[in-house]
Amino acid sequence: MPGRRRRREPADFLDELMTEFTREDPRFPELVRAAEQRQRLLRALAGVREKAGVSQTDIASVMQTSQSAIARLEGGGDAKLSTIDRFATAVGKRVEWRIRSAPRRRHPRRKGAERRR
Repeated sequence: MPGRRRRREPADFLDELMTEFTREDPRFPELVRAAEQRQRLLRALAGVREKAGVSQTDIASVMQTSQSAIARLEGGGDAKLSTIDRFATAVGKRVEWRIRSAPRRRHPRRKGAERRR
């Protein structure tokens, strides 16, 4: 109908969560990016395993865990760095970690902390 305005769709639920969590902790987007990087690494390692023709059960045996744990790991679950290292070793690879400088940020003060001069 002419002259009638379209209602604006509400923001995506995920966007709302991101905004809320970022408001509570400004570092939240960085944490999400780090988790996404770990997931990409795990998918790449899963690809190495598949290309080598090694089963999840074989990897589980080397890592002393269950096949279902390997399936969860490859399925995008968030993993500890030590688990990623063990998985990489089990598929014959090594993960190299590096530390980079992050932009300087002001950290919120703790309640009750007094400014020292």
